[in-house]
Amino acid sequence: MFTGIVTDMGTVRTLEHRGDLRARIGTSYDTSGIDMGASIACNGVCLTVVGLGEDWFDVDISAESVSKTNIGDWAEGTRINLERALKVGDELGGHIVSGHVDGVAEVVGMSDEGDSTRVTFRAPEALAKFIAPKGSVALNGTSLTVNEVDGCDFGINFIPHTKEVTTWGGTKLGDRINLEIDTLARYVARLQEWG
Repeated sequence: MFTGIVTDMGTVRTLEHRGDLRARIGTSYDTSGIDMGASIACNGVCLTVVGLGEDWFDVDISAESVSKTNIGDWAEGTRINLERALKVGDELGGHIVSGHVDGVAEVVGMSDEGDSTRVTFRAPEALAKFIAPKGSVALNGTSLTVNEVDGCDFGINFIPHTKEVTTWGGTKLGDRINLEIDTLARYVARLQEWG
């Protein structure tokens, strides 16, 4: 489990196809405190550490994960949001995030509002019903509050701090973004189906 509070921006150093995709991620984390088999959210995708070095970790990524996320867009040098798994007693500053991406949204609009940036995303139609104004979503692993919803489109406001400490400062139109809907919204919808 994660909180959607990004704690590092990593860099994809290498990508190697070997049955599954293996990625080496450069990090500023103290890797001596990361165990083999640990879970790290990489752009919101929960991945398992399979190799460690002084300033990097390796993860294996299944074809299923590549097909359901924006990992297929990664290249050497791509910057990604990182978050270590939640530990009992950690502050829950965002919302509960599983690291199981539901689909890919697209950046369809951007405008500056003061020092902040308003970004409009288009969700896949099957997921749009789970997104509500003032609700939470995880986008590329970042816990964010939805401002408004219009059909499949929804808006998020990014403050300067968020743009500085995550990859959101480099966002551009057409970017494909990992979307994880709020766990509570998913279960409420499922309960209504049984209603």
